[in-house]
Parts: sequence; structure tokens; C-alpha cells
Amino acid sequence: MRFLKRFFDGIQRDFRLFVFLLLLIEVYRGLFMWSMSGYMSEDTPSSEMAMAMFTGLRLSLKTAGAVTLVSFVFATLAGLGAKCRLGIGVFASLIFSILFQARFPYYQEFHSTFGFEVVQGLNDDISAILSTLVEEYGLIWRFLLALLLTLMCIMILSRILLFKTFPLPEFEEKAKTKTTALVCGLVVLISAFGVFVRFGGSFNYAGGVNWENAGVTSDNFLNECILDDVQALYRANAMEKRMRAGEIAGVEAENILIYAKKIAGHDKVEADNLLPYLERTAAGAKIEKPKHIFIILGETWMQWPMIGKYEKLHVADGIKSLIAEEKCYYSRNFMPNGDFTSVAITGMVTGLSDVNIRVNYQPRTYEEVYPTSMAAPFKELGYKVDFWYGGVPSWDSISKMSLAQGFDNFYGYPDYHAPKQNAWGTTDKNLFNAIEEHLPDEPPTVHLIMTTTNHPPYNLDLKAEGFDITKVISELQQLPNIEDYKTLATELGHYWYMDKVATQFIRNVSERYPDSLFVITGDHAVRCDPGTRPTLFEHQSVPFVLYGNGIKRDILPLDVVGGHTSIVPTLIELIAPKGFIYHSIAPSLTQSNGTAFNRDVFLTSNIASKIDGDTVELLPHIASKELNQVNLTAEKEMAQSVITSMRTLSWWLLTKGISLESSEESAN
Repeated sequence: MRFLKRFFDGIQRDFRLFVFLLLLIEVYRGLFMWSMSGYMSEDTPSSEMAMAMFTGLRLSLKTAGAVTLVSFVFATLAGLGAKCRLGIGVFASLIFSILFQARFPYYQEFHSTFGFEVVQGLNDDISAILSTLVEEYGLIWRFLLALLLTLMCIMILSRILLFKTFPLPEFEEKAKTKTTALVCGLVVLISAFGVFVRFGGSFNYAGGVNWENAGVTSDNFLNECILDDVQALYRANAMEKRMRAGEIAGVEAENILIYAKKIAGHDKVEADNLLPYLERTAAGAKIEKPKHIFIILGETWMQWPMIGKYEKLHVADGIKSLIAEEKCYYSRNFMPNGDFTSVAITGMVTGLSDVNIRVNYQPRTYEEVYPTSMAAPFKELGYKVDFWYGGVPSWDSISKMSLAQGFDNFYGYPDYHAPKQNAWGTTDKNLFNAIEEHLPDEPPTVHLIMTTTNHPPYNLDLKAEGFDITKVISELQQLPNIEDYKTLATELGHYWYMDKVATQFIRNVSERYPDSLFVITGDHAVRCDPGTRPTLFEHQSVPFVLYGNGIKRDILPLDVVGGHTSIVPTLIELIAPKGFIYHSIAPSLTQSNGTAFNRDVFLTSNIASKIDGDTVELLPHIASKELNQVNLTAEKEMAQSVITSMRTLSWWLLTKGISLESSEESAN
């Protein structure tokens, strides 16, 4: 009877802990939604906000329930008592408060609650990340604020847990039936409550709420608010597990032969490996073979500052001056391989589309060179292939991966003795100067160049570089949906710097080596948006610029659609002799398949759209064009077919290699 009394008291106090944690999460959700409301669509009805709060409350039953279960097991069942329960509540409050503070800068960067970027960060340079968090995102003051919030939680929770509980009903000593009924009732009630909490406000999976079906509103911001921080981290971990388990969206391994025959038009080929299906034959050189080829992946070189509505900012004048010349081609219909720098690099180096597998940590990457890799065809054409990076070679195993995939050299800033600018590396100017100094002693070389300056922490002395931040702030104030003009102006100042020094490098090298060929694009666009409500195009697209001897404005179709994995095939088609054989999943831009994509978004010649969703928008440069529903549906179906075929072949090469012997097994 003594244990039963203690148990009855304990479950009441556990329930108070549960309610407190649930309300704390809901308060944090509401505060975040209110303070970040600028990211919400202007026409979002209040009913959807209420729906987000209520659905979030249901989902957070799981989070509060998981913590309460720990208290139930140790404080109530094991009898560790009040101090244990309070300690569990305090620790949970601290974690929730820290995550609440971290959520603000994270959402501003990535427009999502914690996701893939967290997993990516675990494989990144931790010291550099911490330095960035301190310098750019207020780690110290946010942590202190989280501690203050935790102290408030301790004051409230300690009092709640001390309130007197209802006593256990007293029964006569011989009333065993009533005591048994009470115990059975408590067991049933606790079990039912556990099931209700486990399924997010329901007694079965179909009626419950989980991270996969929680997006019940029409607004992306509200859908992310529904996920509390713990559930968002759970989502990231679940998606990471699926990646490791091969559960990749958009891959149809059972149809590998269909896609293999389709990808390069070899429908008559019958082979037991992928090589014959990936084989492409160059049509013949369109320009004189250059001595040097430079492929510049600009850090966060998003395209939106280049389009008309933002021209008064004058932060992209360098690249636009190149585009204005006759020996330049520019396409606005271009997409990065993914949302991360490493995904862009691995796409360029290997020629594989992003399928949510980190190529730079895949064992096969270090065992064999992928047939689609960048280095092999260029070496066959007589070039060395070098990688130049403004950071450290060890970052994210990029140096190791590139060298394993056939690159001749990898140069990070310690290799060319440049001074360190911030946690991520040296300035772009130092990077480009080192390349220029290296050129006189080089044979014909293809240079893949990854810049670093346009990246947090944004600590460049912009005034010393000649950037008028006051003028840019003034122009930004004329634009809608911008919450922090100074921060955005600072970010654009670093973009302006990258644009300036990259353009100067191109002009310097063009003058000294007039037969050089240049490609300019961005590793990704996400991180810097023109306000809180960017379009898909603004949030995702990067430029594609070809510049150099022999290049003309019409050398490729107007605004041809492409992505990172199209760049190498395009260069080969421009310079290789007729009949030259190479292997590629993506076609050259001379034969574009009309679709570019990354993990979430695809782009065609007319539209940008969510891959898994109904969000569709006309591209800004053809916004006056009308598309009927029939044409729109056909365009989406065509894009989906292209995406699935390229992803399936990329996934197969990453996980199984070139052999097709296991295709029947996969189909089963």
C-alpha cells in the first residue's frame, strides 16, 4: 500500500511536469511565430495560424511525453523522488531554451527548422562552425538568454511540482477487489495516455500527427513552426537513417535498365554494365581549345542580385559587365546541385546528381573513379586538373575525395601561404592572386575554384574595400519584406566583394592568356534571400556564365536549362574533337533535357516548382507568359521523368557501381 501511495503521488507530479513542458514548447512556438511573422505569407488567414499552433501542440505531445517517461521510470517507479523529477525537468527546459534560441538564426539562414544542415555540420569543421556561431550568430548572448529562460522555468516548475497532490483513496484492508480495480484502472489509464501521446493526439498512427504529415497549412513557415525543435532534430536524424538505408526519394532502382537506356539515347544497347549506356560522343569542337579552363564556384553566388528588380543595389556589376561583352554567354535558367557547398563540389567532381548520399563519405568514392567523374575526360584531352580552395584542404574530406577521383592537385590556403581571414579560410583576393601567380609555370590545366569570403562570419572590412553600405541600406529600404536592412546589406557587401575580385581575376587572366575559358556559377543560393518571402527562383537559382575566346552570345540556346552536372559535358562538347567519347549522366547544355533540379526544387524553361508539392511559379524573365493547366502538367511530368532517371543512375553508381548484374535482385 505504501508503494501504491507513492506511485499515485508520483504520476500526478509527472503529469504536472508533462503539462509544464508541453506548454513551454507551445509558448516558444508562439513566440517564434510572432517574432518571425515576416516570413509568413501576407495573405495567411488567422485560422491557419491557429491550426499550426494546435497541430504543433499535438505533435509536441511526443516531445513532452518522452521527457515525462524518463521521470516516470526513474522518479516514480524507481523511487528516486522529487529531486530527480525536478532535475529532469530543469535539464529538459535548458535544452528546449537553447534550441529555441538557436532556431532564430537557423531559420533565417535555411528557411527551415533544424534539418539536413545539422547532420551536415557534424561532418564539418566544428571549430570553424563554433567561431562562426560566436562572431555571426550571437552564440554567447543567445546562450546567456537561454540560461535566463531556464532560471525562469526552474522558478515556475519547482513550485508546480510542490503543490499538494490528491491522496490515494482509502479502502478497508479487506477490500482487495477495490484496490485491484484501482491498480488496473491506473494501468489502463496510463497505457491509454501513453498511446495517445505516442501517436500525437490519437490512438492510432492513421489519426495521429508526426513530422511526416505535420505540414497541414498552406504556408511553409507555419508548417516549419509546427515542428518543435526536438521533433525537427528527430526528422533530421530519421532522414539521415533513411539515407544510410538507401531510402532515397525519387530513385526507382527496379527501373535501372529503363533509365540506363533512356539517359543518353542508347535504347538498342544490351550490356551487363552501365558504361555503354552512359557513353556520349562529342559532335566536334565549337571553339579553339583553350590552354586554361577556370570553373569558378562562387560561395553563395545567388542569381537574384543580377535580375532587374534588384539592379539598383549594384552588387553584381562585375559579372554583369562580363555578360554585356560579345564573348560571353549567360543563362538564367540554372540550378545548383544542392543546398550545400559540399554537394555542389561533389556534383562537379563526380558528375553525380544529389541523391541524399554524402558522396565524400561514401567508401566507393575512394575505391574507384566514377565513370562520370570530371578529371578523366579532361586528362584525355591533355589537361591537368587542379582544385583551388580558399579554405583548408581537410574540410569535409573535399581534398581527399577530389584526389581519389583523379584530380592532380588540391590547393587550400595553407598550401599557398595565404593569411587566414576567418574560421573558414582566406579572402577571395588571396585565392585568386595565388592562382594567377601559379599560371606561368603550368601546362594546360582545368582549374576548379571554390571561393570562401561570401560566407559567415561576414567580417570583411567592407569600407576599406570601397563598399558603400549606407547606399545599399537605402536601396534595400525601398524593397518589401526585409526585416534587417543592415545585416542583409553586410551580406550583400561580401557578395559584391566576391563579384569584384572574381571579375578582376577574369580580366587579368584574359589579358595575359587570351585563349582562356571561364565558367562562373554559384555553389548554392540559399543563405541570402531578398527578404523574408523570396520566390523559389530567387531562393534557389544561380547564374551560369561562359566567358572567353571563341564564346558568343548564341553559342548555346537562349537561357538554356541546366545544372552543375551539365557543366563538364558542355565544356567537352565545346572543345573536344568530333568522335571523342566521354561518359555522363547529365547531357551537355548543347542538348539540354530541359530540367535542372536539386533535392527540393526543379526548374524548366518556364517554371520553378517544388518536386514534392504543388508550389509552382513562372520564372521572372518569362512572367508575362501564360501557361494553361495542360501544358503545366505536361511540363511537370517531363521534369519528374528526367529527375527520376538521373537520380536513379546516380544512386546506382554510388551504391552498386557500374555492374547491372544485381538489377533483377533490386527489382525483386
